[in-house]
Amino acid sequence: MNKLILAGAAAFLAGCSTTLPVAVIDSSGNVLRGSVTASMQGSSFSVSGGGRSCAGSYNGMDSSPTISLPVQCSDGKRGIAIVTRDACLCSGSGRIRMQDGSEADFIFGKAAEAF
Repeated sequence: MNKLILAGAAAFLAGCSTTLPVAVIDSSGNVLRGSVTASMQGSSFSVSGGGRSCAGSYNGMDSSPTISLPVQCSDGKRGIAIVTRDACLCSGSGRIRMQDGSEADFIFGKAAEAF
């Protein structure tokens, strides 16, 4: 019986995911908009704007307040995002530093809805 309950709970949780808005502001003031989706199967984000798109993935099960994740953009640029999340992990901000030295700031969650 306990195994059946655990299997049911695991199946239910496996289907859960949360999607939140993201806004990235580059050094020129351009805004890229998109979303971040966190789930047990894998978590990722994607943004686009001004003819460019960027995306990355991360471990959605990591509950650390600060995480880093790789970023890949359609123009060939790559970088690392350092993300600082609030206690509920449902909003936060950070900075993306690309290999060419360029940087961008971003926010996600409730505050990103305004962009």
